[in-house]
Amino acid sequence: MGSATTQAVAATTTALDAAADVDLDVARELFAAARAVADSPQLSGALADSAAPAEARRKVVFDVFGPSVKPTTASLLATAVQQRWSSPGDLVDGIEELAIRATALADTASDIEGELFAFSRTVADNAELELALGSRLGDASSKGALIESLLNGRASEGTTLIVSSLVRQPRERRVRRLLSRATMLVADQRGRTVATVVAATPLSAAQRERLTAALTQRYGTRVSLNTIVDPTVVGGLRVQIADDVIDASVSSRLADLRQRLAG
Repeated sequence: MGSATTQAVAATTTALDAAADVDLDVARELFAAARAVADSPQLSGALADSAAPAEARRKVVFDVFGPSVKPTTASLLATAVQQRWSSPGDLVDGIEELAIRATALADTASDIEGELFAFSRTVADNAELELALGSRLGDASSKGALIESLLNGRASEGTTLIVSSLVRQPRERRVRRLLSRATMLVADQRGRTVATVVAATPLSAAQRERLTAALTQRYGTRVSLNTIVDPTVVGGLRVQIADDVIDASVSSRLADLRQRLAG
């Protein structure tokens, strides 16, 4: 991510935090706008052209999207296009990030992070589903409808919106990567960071509480736990937060011992 894009993302996130009336309709319209911009090289090029006056880019937004979206959506899109982006693709990613964050704001009662993680595990365990969602040949609207059918009654409206929107336009990205990014963005918007915990057996409620408290103290921010049960770790835990890995599993210690004996 270029420095221009980093600053643009910060500006749009600040605008979202200050916006009023952010609901799931706004999030849905932002997702649709991201698809529209991505599908039109001419539009994405014009909106991301830093050589054009910011006010001219803002006018394009209101001309193209203004009549069909809520005022909050139009305002957020206008803020996005007035920033400097490193590339048109980064602008599309930025609008998509706004949509994900807007969903997190609008559906605060739901455990979106947990539901996204659970669905990513479902995809990981089902090669046919991952192939169907990631295929370039599949119809975008059909993929979205498939997700809505799969998650109906099993996940919140916010989670369903995020997943169905992302699979409609993966843009050469793997489905699990999309879900992982969305999980981190939702958590960040809610003031948390995501820890992926690999354990030999499911954690009890008391264990989850103690681990959450310990990680929160260590990292200075609220932590949301996603747990993977993997008997091969033998015992102990392996915890990953972003690029930081804490491996206290028996299998890791045995592997280290074998390496020392062999060396």
